[in-house]
Amino acid sequence: MNALRLTVVVGEDDRSEHRPLYTEIVHRAHRAGLAGATVLRGVEGYGRSARIHTDRLLSLSAELPMFVVIVDAADKVRAFLPQLAVLGVAGLVTLEPVELVDLGAVP
Repeated sequence: MNALRLTVVVGEDDRSEHRPLYTEIVHRAHRAGLAGATVLRGVEGYGRSARIHTDRLLSLSAELPMFVVIVDAADKVRAFLPQLAVLGVAGLVTLEPVELVDLGAVP
């Protein structure tokens, strides 16, 4: 199967209307019929701002990166990309080819 992994990196405090942006992406992916979506919270990192974000208690910056990861057939993932544009996603968006493994078929 020709599959893609879509990874969308947004800030923990990024919003779409009244809810977190990562939540809105997950709900739209669900409505679009994508196979699944997972949100992972980064514990430390930096991006365009070059400011380090960390979850350590005494940190000056608490806004951590949130990674929304979606894997499905390439055509379904690509059809979902306009939804990210509608939401005004300004974070990092990547597409990577992946190989899906059926562990039930592994000897």
